[in-house]
Amino acid sequence: MINTALVSFGMSGKVFHAPFISTNPNFNLVGSWERSTKNIEAAYPGTKSYDSYEAVLADQTIDLVVVNSPNDTHYVYTKSALLAGKHVVVEKAFTVTAKEAEELDALANSKGLKLAVYHNRRYDADFLTLQKLIQEGEIGTLQDVQISFERYRTTLSPKKHKESVTPGAGLLYDLGPHLVDQAILLSGMPLAVFADIRITRKVSIIDDYFTMILYYPSHRITLTSGMLFMTEGPGYKVYGTKGSFIKNRSDIQEAALIAGKLPNSPNWGAEAPEDYGTLYTDMNGIITHKVIPSISGNYGLFYDKMAAAILQDGPLPTTAAEGANIIRVLEAARNSAFNKRVVGI
Repeated sequence: MINTALVSFGMSGKVFHAPFISTNPNFNLVGSWERSTKNIEAAYPGTKSYDSYEAVLADQTIDLVVVNSPNDTHYVYTKSALLAGKHVVVEKAFTVTAKEAEELDALANSKGLKLAVYHNRRYDADFLTLQKLIQEGEIGTLQDVQISFERYRTTLSPKKHKESVTPGAGLLYDLGPHLVDQAILLSGMPLAVFADIRITRKVSIIDDYFTMILYYPSHRITLTSGMLFMTEGPGYKVYGTKGSFIKNRSDIQEAALIAGKLPNSPNWGAEAPEDYGTLYTDMNGIITHKVIPSISGNYGLFYDKMAAAILQDGPLPTTAAEGANIIRVLEAARNSAFNKRVVGI
């Protein structure tokens, strides 16, 4: 079993990591660094609350460290864990700069350690279903893709690090990595980007809205996210030469996890029929449509792949090189928004 410790047992640890680690037979959740409140021992009897990060790294029984702390700490904490001989899963955004990401990738490779970036939204029901349609040829050659992650929140997050002027803070580095990752999975690295990044809420001092247009030789992918979408539109609008797929962003896993459900529950990740997407096709000049049942979402696939990577030297769920590419796109987007021009990548 892979003995695993978390860097934090806040929402990320409680919702997105501990449930999947604790229910995966290849992992043993040893504990978490907890700075003030000590909650992991009550939530998971037999685990340990560490008083410092140094104590986590000094524990020779720990094989894997999950760096799920604020973005501006990812580089330092990941580097320290690698130097201590630990495998690492690091939350998105991987790092603040691509240079930091490249350094961590090189360090992990030099020490023969596994370093993966936690991109759970690869395993949303919506995106899994879209990928299947593309692979089956239902969409044809992509012409235009629009992916959005819309929220409505006029107040600040209780997580102060997300609303402070610090490196890696803001919506671009919070939800941007999810959207860019999906775009790259669909079409590879873009040639260039044009971005609009803004502050839209009166209470905000950091970016809380962005639109990015990613340029490809034959098509464009537009990524949008913001905090003032009172009425959400489709999360996915994908137009191809053979068909178009329209779907709301309706993966149920996060809500289920927050409600305390475990990923080994019956029908995990299964969407309700009313949330299924619709595929439109042109049949000899007549537009027809059919509802496409969603593939069940499953964030647990990330840790299944991580276990195979550590125990069997299988492929990582998300490589550090992939994580670095995402940061390159985000850096180019910031450059584009500041200079109001298209920026090559």
